[in-house]
Amino acid sequence: MIRPLRKRDNQVLMDFIKKESEINLFILGDVENNGYDKEFQKLWGEFNKQGELIAVLLKYFDSAIFYSRDDFDLKGFYQIMREQDFKMLSGEKSIVEKFEAVHNFSKRRDTYFCKLDNTNSLELVQSTHKLKRVELSDVDKILELYELIDEFENVSAESARKGFEEGNKRAYFIEDDGKMAAVAQTTAENSISAMIVGVCTHPDYRQRGYASLCMNKLCRELLDEGKSLCLFYNNPKAGSIYKRLGFVDIGMWTMFNK
Repeated sequence: MIRPLRKRDNQVLMDFIKKESEINLFILGDVENNGYDKEFQKLWGEFNKQGELIAVLLKYFDSAIFYSRDDFDLKGFYQIMREQDFKMLSGEKSIVEKFEAVHNFSKRRDTYFCKLDNTNSLELVQSTHKLKRVELSDVDKILELYELIDEFENVSAESARKGFEEGNKRAYFIEDDGKMAAVAQTTAENSISAMIVGVCTHPDYRQRGYASLCMNKLCRELLDEGKSLCLFYNNPKAGSIYKRLGFVDIGMWTMFNK
């Protein structure tokens, strides 16, 4: 049986998704930060005959995230997604690719999914360039930097500011000659984990290790708070940088456009 999840279901949901907390980082973060009563966020769960939660669907604005390790009601969840007019579906590859049996998606993107849970490979960085923590007033500088990077061309100003305004996102950057030379950010921060996103370097300042400096600072701070870290990558060159910092691959993450 599939039904909407409410606040009274929170402990059952948390117990379920924390079995694979890294994979469910987005669901965990969205529920902790937004709860069950926001207009832009809805959750559904499927329960088996024993009353156990076996699958969960989260809708955040027009995006859907799905998780299950059991046989689930594929057509039932797909019907909900259609009724909610989803534009994107994402999740662990082996799980969400099952929806290809019921929908012809316009675009598919597979990325590597990796995590870091210790500081063993992080350096105590000494740099002549001062690392700065991003304030809300710095977001325009991030957007200006993103305009120079092809993979960030569709980032909206609203989404870039939202996490900083709500206090569930942080970032560090290096400034050189008055320009934001490199930046690394988090998203979906929650009580036990965070996702590293938006790591990039200004084209004029590449090959100087600036992005690694930002990553070192950000990762060490989060790990010292007892949080594990995750990130996606599909560029082998970027992947080699993350692995030098201690990240290890744990699976694949797939994103479908409707």
